[in-house]
Amino acid sequence: MGMKKIEVIIRPEKLDTLKKILARNEYSGLTVMTAMGCGHQKGLTKEFSEIGLDANLLPKLYVMTVIWEEDLEDILAEIREKLSTGNVGDGKVFISDMQDVMRIRTGERGEKIL
Repeated sequence: MGMKKIEVIIRPEKLDTLKKILARNEYSGLTVMTAMGCGHQKGLTKEFSEIGLDANLLPKLYVMTVIWEEDLEDILAEIREKLSTGNVGDGKVFISDMQDVMRIRTGERGEKIL
């Protein structure tokens, strides 16, 4: 059984929903950072254009966590279902293999510390 790191860029108001998805799948550890970003829409959204603003970076949250590979597809499906507004700017999920992990306090390594 392998580990996957998922890095999720989301709308700030979707954080609680993402935390609930992870908790339902028995994951509680995550790192959250505030971020600014844009994708193909280059930060141009209907909300900003209606009030005459040309913002090219929009507020986002960056969430990183590590999950078991066997849970990946279910979690991705739930993220798609629950976090999508159907509009540009909903975010992205980046998925990568985790080779190793170390607990700083003890030096323990590997899957057993997750």
